[in-house]
Amino acid sequence: MITVRPSQARGNADFGWLNSKHTFSFGSYYDPNYMGLSHLRVINEDQVKPGRGFGPHSHRDMEIISYVLEGELAHRDSMGNTSIIRPGDIQRISAGTGMIHSEFNVSSTEPVHFLQIWIIPNQRGIEPGYEQKHISVSQKQGKFSLIASADGRDNAVKIHQDAALYVAVLNQSDRINHSSHIDRSLWLQVVKGSIQIKDQILEQGDGAAITQESSIEIMATRHDTEILLFDLA
Repeated sequence: MITVRPSQARGNADFGWLNSKHTFSFGSYYDPNYMGLSHLRVINEDQVKPGRGFGPHSHRDMEIISYVLEGELAHRDSMGNTSIIRPGDIQRISAGTGMIHSEFNVSSTEPVHFLQIWIIPNQRGIEPGYEQKHISVSQKQGKFSLIASADGRDNAVKIHQDAALYVAVLNQSDRINHSSHIDRSLWLQVVKGSIQIKDQILEQGDGAAITQESSIEIMATRHDTEILLFDLA
C-alpha cells in the first residue's frame, strides 16, 4: 500500500530567517495522522537565510541526520566537533545522554537548504556520538546507495536503530528497485525532481509511506531527480 504525503500538505513554519516544512508533526505544527512512521519521527526541509542559523540548543535520546541540498551549513557541538556540511555530505549525531549544538549558514549571500531527520533510537542514555561522511555522485547515480544503517556497513554512518537510509540520483526514465521484508515499513522522500511509483506521481517535496510491499520499482520522470528511501523495522 502506498500513501502519498503531498508537499503542499506539510506543516510550515516561516520565521523570516528560517522557512521550515514539516513532513510530520513538529513544534507548533500538529497533525495526529502524521506523527512519524515506525521509528522515523522528523523530516524537516529547512531553508536558512545568509548569515543566520540555529543558536546553541540541546538534544537527548535522538538520532539526528542532516543532509545538505544547497549551500554550506556550519556545525559546532559540545562534544568538540566543528565542521562544514556541504551537498553530498551526511552528518549523524547520536544525542544520547545529552549534547548541545549550533548550526549556521556560513554564506553572507546564499541560503542553505537542507533536510533534518530524526530517528528514535533503540536505547536511551547512550554516550553521545558524531559522524560525517561524503557520498559522491557516482556512488548514488542510477542506484540506491546506503548512507545510514544500524551496522554502518558499506561506509554508511551508524545509527542506533534497526533502520536503513538510502539515496539515489536518477535521470529521466531511470528505473531502480528495492526489496525488503513485507513486515517492514518504507518512507520515500523526493528531494528534487519527480518519480513514478506504480500509478502515483511524486514531485519535489512529496513523500510516501509504503507498507505491506516486499518490493517496489521507482522510475524517474525528470532529469536530475534525487530521492531518499527509509527502510524501517
